[in-house]
Parts: sequence; C-alpha cells; structure tokens
Amino acid sequence: MVILTSTLLKLEKRARKIIKPKPFLDTLKLVVKSGHGGNGDLKFGGIGGQGGVVFLKAKEDCTLKQLWKKYPTKVIEASNGEDSCKTRLVGRRGNDQEIHVPTGITIIDNEKNRIIGELNNQDETCIVAKGGVGGSLGNNFIGKPGRSYSITLDLKIIADCGLVGFPNAGKSTLLKAISNAKPKIASYPFTTIMPQIGVLEYDDYRQITLADLPGLIENAHKNIGMGHQFLKHVERTRLLILIVDINGFQLSLKHQKRSCIENVYSLNKELEMYDQNLLEKPSILLVNKMDLDGSIEKYIENENYFNDLSLFVDKIPEDIRPEKLLKFERIIPLSARKFQEVDKVKNEIRQVIDRVEERKLTENVDEKVNEKLRRKLIEHGPKVV
Repeated sequence: MVILTSTLLKLEKRARKIIKPKPFLDTLKLVVKSGHGGNGDLKFGGIGGQGGVVFLKAKEDCTLKQLWKKYPTKVIEASNGEDSCKTRLVGRRGNDQEIHVPTGITIIDNEKNRIIGELNNQDETCIVAKGGVGGSLGNNFIGKPGRSYSITLDLKIIADCGLVGFPNAGKSTLLKAISNAKPKIASYPFTTIMPQIGVLEYDDYRQITLADLPGLIENAHKNIGMGHQFLKHVERTRLLILIVDINGFQLSLKHQKRSCIENVYSLNKELEMYDQNLLEKPSILLVNKMDLDGSIEKYIENENYFNDLSLFVDKIPEDIRPEKLLKFERIIPLSARKFQEVDKVKNEIRQVIDRVEERKLTENVDEKVNEKLRRKLIEHGPKVV
C-alpha cells in the first residue's frame, strides 16, 4: 500500500510539471563586470593589457530563458588584462565576454535608471561594461580596475501585427485560424498567459508575423492585471488589430459588463493612457463571434459608431472615455471559430501593412528631396576668417 501511494504521488508530481505552463521571461536582471587592466612594467616601460569588455549581441534564435539557464548566478565577468613583463612588454588583452540576447531587447542601467541601448536586428551589438585601461606611464604603470554594472534586459516582442483585446474575445482562436501557431484555446478568461507568435503565409511566399498577447483588463495602464507586461509588447508592432466580442465582455460577477462598442472605447483608453503614440499606429477592428444569435442585429446597431467613434463618445462613461480616438483602416465582422471571413482578414492585414510601407517610403523620398532643395537655396557668401 505504501509503495502504491508513493508511486501515485510521483505520478501526480510529474503530471503537474507537464501541465504547468512554462514561464515566459521578458525581463532579466544581470550583473556584468569588465576585466581589470594589467599592470605595466616601470623598469622597462612595459604596458599592461587592457581588461576584457562585456558586450551583448542580438540573435533571433535566442531567448532570455536560455540566457538565465546559462548564467544561473546572473553574474557575468570578463577576464583581466595581462601584466607586462620583460619577456612580453605589452601584456595581452583580457578575453571579452560575449552574451547572446534575443532581438527586441532594451538594455537598462539599474543604478542610473536610464536606457543604455536597444538591439532590434540580428547581430547588433552593445558594450555594457568597458575593460580597465592597462598600466602605462600615464597612470604610473598601475592598471585601472574594471567596472561593474547592474543591468536589466527588457524584451519587447517584434512582430508586424499585435492582437489587442479583452480576455476571451477570440484572439487565440483567430491566430490559430489564420496562421501556423497553436495557442491554447478555452472558454474562460486569460487563456493566453504568455505571448504567442503566428506567421501568416501567402501564396507568393510573403510572411507577416502576428502576436497574440495576453488579454487586457480595465486599468491595465496602471499595471493592473497583466498591465505593462502586455502593453510594452504593443510598442514594437507596426499594425494594431483590435478584436472585440459582439456580445460584450464581463470579467467576473464583481465587474461591470461592457457592451461591444464600450469595449472598443475601453481598449482605446488603455492604449492612450499607456502611451499616446500607440494611437498613431494604423489599426484594424475585428468584431468577432458573428455566428451567435442576434449578432447581426447588434452589429448593424453599432456599425456607424465603429466607423466614426466620435459619434458615440459622449455616451460613454467617463472612466473609459478616451480623449484621442482611433480611426480604423478596416472594420471586419467575422467568426474565427467558424472560419467565416478569416481569409478576408488575412488579405486585409497585408493590404494595410503594404499601404503603410508605401506611405513611409513616399515620406522618406519627399524629405530627401526637400533637404536637397533647401541646401541648394542657401546663399553662399564669403566667410569671415
């Protein structure tokens, strides 16, 4: 009996490990130390080797979890420079410490609370701790000590599009329907507890990445719920895709139920309160669950408000009323569960992104032309020396 009980307990623990979701790391604190500069040789005028530096290098196939496993102590040190001697007047430089980090990393100096740099592209580098200078005549042949810094690596997912919506709006269902991702889907809130990335593939081999991010709740801008953990990932996307349930949403019995149109304004408000610049991004509105009874009538009732949010803003409660309103590039009713209008969503996403890129290229060309004209129009006169 004892053996049976212990066996069952082991099986239960193993099942818990399998069922328990793996945590998604998007923030990691590290201590980095550069190498000490080697001492010089006073007698022969030798120069000590410079201490090794610590630098970060962006890799697309890297994750913060891999980095955490590689450096469990969270302390990373470069080696010291070599001392000068009569057989080697110039000491060898200390070995540098190269740290691979995922793309989309923001590096923050914890002591000064400032951003050191960002690594958004493959193989970009950033030095986070410079090595100590080797000993020479200028410093009495005494090598300078290395520097130690406490830094935070803050990951913001880079994706073409970001799905923004309250829990159970159908984000994961949509992502599964239009991409190769396999997110968890269920009928209760907060199914998605970590970001999921899907890839939209087209017949001409074009690919667009789509991020399904954890569901918002009201006051997420105050870091309530998943708060900033979700909203910071929206900053990297080129296109916002707001998705709402046509029947509205109620997080629990303690919370007030919001109608579909109220949820649109509430999402608008959360984005505005976190960062107004997010409202400058192009956006698409998806009205989901159109296969349910009465959904068509509700959509017709709110269609004009979807097209122009200013028409209904005065009737919205003040706590979810935004000051700056979104203007949607497209408004698409659909049923992600029934695959209704899913292909249309996929095509419209591509059209909007392509149009935004064309607009940016045109603006860049116009700026260059204007700069050339401005330079030509400048009067060049004699210079007083």
